[in-house]
Amino acid sequence: MAGTGPSVGPGRQMLRGVSCAALLLAGVALTPVVRTCCGPALRERLVRRWARLLIGSLGVGLRVGPAPRTDGGVLLVANHVSWLDILLVAAVRPGRMLAKTEVRAWPLIGPLAARAGTLFLDRDRLRALPGVVDEIAAALRRGERVAVFPEGSTWCGRRGGRFRPAVFEAAVRAGATVQPVALSYRLADGSTATVAAFVGEDGLLASLRRVVAARGLVAEVAFRAPIPAGTADRRELAAAAQAAVFGTARIPAPAAPADHPVRVERPLGAAA
Repeated sequence: MAGTGPSVGPGRQMLRGVSCAALLLAGVALTPVVRTCCGPALRERLVRRWARLLIGSLGVGLRVGPAPRTDGGVLLVANHVSWLDILLVAAVRPGRMLAKTEVRAWPLIGPLAARAGTLFLDRDRLRALPGVVDEIAAALRRGERVAVFPEGSTWCGRRGGRFRPAVFEAAVRAGATVQPVALSYRLADGSTATVAAFVGEDGLLASLRRVVAARGLVAEVAFRAPIPAGTADRRELAAAAQAAVFGTARIPAPAAPADHPVRVERPLGAAA
């Protein structure tokens, strides 16, 4: 996929790449210490802060809509556009992730994901799926948050795919809340951006180069109403979550009322 939209100069691109690599290396080195020595609340704050710094280092702005309060085990489900989606989720609602096994081989990101407790699924071995669902259900029963992308593949950002019901079985078994989250990428003028999309035969490094070259790229995270536990079977949950995520609601403009704040974070090095 060729890059589209305005771009920054080579010097800015190099600075972004170096900053991103440094933060990834710091994450790989410090994750075992954070997991061992920090309590859950502090650990979550540190992960959120690190993810936001990493997103900013890539030159991507972050806009987050108001988030509902959810207690106990939560299955967070989101549409899937890019490898950046993992960072967006970590920046707002850190937890265990479900990722494809190929992620293990990604430089820096793979070791970091493994050390952070990511659950890996081999999409070519469907016999492994029931075991992964069992692991997710067990984590939800322990009160953990697990994030999944139930489309099973990335989409360009202009369209989305069907939410597959298999992972929703974990929420049914655990009696856990399902939290739908809509992720999108836009340019400074508000138009939908495809530069962050990671689809087809796209390589990770090629996609990374497009992102660090983009000017004015903003990632939006919009929370939808939670779906309470015990309200539906897995197919009904999948359909309800899909309808919620692909609804037409947009994040409000930054000048929102104080009781419903919208946080907008500028990328590192952006002009004030």
